[in-house]
Amino acid sequence: MLFGETLRVALQSIRANLFRAVLTMLGIVIGVAAVITMLAAGSGAQRAVEDQIEALGANVLNISAQSWFLRGVSRQQLTLDVEDVWALEEKSKYIDLVVPNLEDRGQIKYGNRNLNLRLVGTTNGYTELKGYEVEYGEMFTRADDESKQRVAVLGGAIPQQLELEDPGEIIGQQVAIRGVPFTIIGVLAEVGSDRNSPDERVLMPLRTAESRVLGSEDLDEISVRIADGVSPEVAMVDIERVLRTEHRILPGQANDFAIFDQKQFLETREQATQTFTLLLASIAGVSLIVGGIGIMNIMLVSVTERTREIGVRMALGATRLNIMLQFLIESTVLCMLGGLTGVLAGWGLAVLLSNTAGWAVYVSPESVILSFAFSVGVGLFFGILPARRAANLDPIDALRYE
Repeated sequence: MLFGETLRVALQSIRANLFRAVLTMLGIVIGVAAVITMLAAGSGAQRAVEDQIEALGANVLNISAQSWFLRGVSRQQLTLDVEDVWALEEKSKYIDLVVPNLEDRGQIKYGNRNLNLRLVGTTNGYTELKGYEVEYGEMFTRADDESKQRVAVLGGAIPQQLELEDPGEIIGQQVAIRGVPFTIIGVLAEVGSDRNSPDERVLMPLRTAESRVLGSEDLDEISVRIADGVSPEVAMVDIERVLRTEHRILPGQANDFAIFDQKQFLETREQATQTFTLLLASIAGVSLIVGGIGIMNIMLVSVTERTREIGVRMALGATRLNIMLQFLIESTVLCMLGGLTGVLAGWGLAVLLSNTAGWAVYVSPESVILSFAFSVGVGLFFGILPARRAANLDPIDALRYE
């Protein structure tokens, strides 16, 4: 029997039991769709981390107050202040930009609308260091900071929350921040749903925030940009030298601050995301194995139902190889159809998650090819036993089977 004829017979058998074939493929469809969706979500998250790493570059360090523990609970005493910022700018040899960060929550009022937002006291280098863009208006200047001007820049999502159709119309308008009137001079471009997104933050000059709004000189964090050609390790040692001197920490005493390499943190998060994605995809892949077992079960039933048909084909000259090939083709075609349907379903589910839940997803060609190839492999592997059983039937016994 030629391969084309074998394929035709196999397809006829599937079409004759179409409903059973669809139910048989269901496990493969669910498995492939789950694998595609999990890999798409994981790849999207990984790409988002990679974009963060690229935006930050390899030359950004964060300095924060050191944590300590009391009765098993993590505590943090604010030990950084504006004097540390000026000391780093004047005395550190290996950094070219210092950006302080003083934060608290507070109410802003515009007309009859009120919002409770994150208030950030910082300098004009904030957007440069973080890679944010001012879409409307402009960023406040160093002169605004030194003269304690009451000017502010809004995150990209705030105008919409204030029910403004055109974000640019708030430029030059007065808003009350904790009861203090401020002039809005800029609106940032929206960044997205990242944890550190500025979309719902109000930026104001550091000295203005200290004296007029937040009433504190204790900083939450200081971010620095390392000068070109300087390694992070060398910069860390120099920053430590400056701050230990500024804080009057004696030799042998522990630091009351900590220096973090943001890029290393993000790379660690990327590795964790990748591991978690592979774990989820592996769990989803179990559905493919379960689907393969279901196909093997149905094919074994099919062999029993078609025992007499197999005997007739053998009597008409079909070899054991022809019979085995026929059943292998049937199981493989079922898995191929299930795999193709699963790919389309997984792709559609990934797009749905992106549009409804706002997830960052990316369906890579590699994941599609891998999932489809695995489904074909499942069909071949789990089709071998039924095919061998059919091929090993004795023609005489098969013809007598009722």
